[in-house]
Amino acid sequence: MKLESMNDFFTARVGGYDAHMLTNVEGCKEGYIKMAELVEGYYLASGEYGSPLLDLGCGTGLELEEIFKHLPDISITGVDLTQTMLDRLREKIPDKAIRLICGSYFDVDLGTGTYGCTVSFQTMHHFSHERKRDLYRRIYHALKPGGIYVECDYMVEDQAEEDVHFAENLRLRSEQKIAEDAFFHYDTPCTIENQIAMLEGAGFCSVEMMFRVENTTILVAKKKENWNG
Repeated sequence: MKLESMNDFFTARVGGYDAHMLTNVEGCKEGYIKMAELVEGYYLASGEYGSPLLDLGCGTGLELEEIFKHLPDISITGVDLTQTMLDRLREKIPDKAIRLICGSYFDVDLGTGTYGCTVSFQTMHHFSHERKRDLYRRIYHALKPGGIYVECDYMVEDQAEEDVHFAENLRLRSEQKIAEDAFFHYDTPCTIENQIAMLEGAGFCSVEMMFRVENTTILVAKKKENWNG
């Protein structure tokens, strides 16, 4: 198996990406709908209608299309590594308040106390625990007090299955002389338990599983309301 850089992988597949996610990835079609409902629920309960939403790995905007059905006037910042995906998003959603950033969400400045809600959809299962721990801390700080992070991702139930994926990723990278931290496409899903532990370790006061169809799983992590720094 020849690994592709993340940018090359998604650039080559942008034309069929939406159909693939909605048809071939079990649980995603329902997951987009559920994520939008959870985001709307946060804004209704908090009254933070003026707080923008951050979408990490926004791709072609499938989750944003659903969110705009519920919250048509929300302001969005979307970050994605692949410009062709962002171009497709802009073609599909030309008339909404969306600020798009082409870059790695590990490097982009997410700010402090800026967003009411952050979301990610089927993007975090490509990275190590260490990278995700650091990113989750940054997401936590980017949220306003009481804000939420909604993650829909490919998650497994058994540690042995997670270990097999990570070991194979390391083997292929070593064989192909790819640096461990380079952005190359390979699925390394974590267990639900590990995902929750990483989010709690980042400071979130509660993390709940809200949806699961096959391996497509949604977690909602909440930032405490009296955060002071």
